[in-house]
Amino acid sequence: MEQLAKILTALVAIEHLYIMYFEMFAWETIGKRTFKTLPADLFKPTKGLAANQGLYNGFLSAGLIWSFFISDSNWSGNVAVFFLICVIIAEIYGAATASKKIFITQALPAILALIAVLMARCY
Repeated sequence: MEQLAKILTALVAIEHLYIMYFEMFAWETIGKRTFKTLPADLFKPTKGLAANQGLYNGFLSAGLIWSFFISDSNWSGNVAVFFLICVIIAEIYGAATASKKIFITQALPAILALIAVLMARCY
């Protein structure tokens, strides 16, 4: 179960690194392909806002990655749980305010990772 927890946590971290990349550095290219409902002329003026969002996604990813470098397994689990909960809360808010798809693509993987981390701690 511990290996599954690490794999799922890593996948969530990688996903948020990717989100950070396209929001901070490729908003006018990948962003346009991802957010097709937004008018194309909004991407240039919202580049700074997207970069700010990307930075937050980077922090979420950094916290999850940090959990892999903590030698104390109890603290490593605590850090992973904290950042997974942060991801889940952010994505539930995103699903409620931006797109329901965010729940499936971002919150659900984090929920599964959180369940795996908590189960690994019990066994």
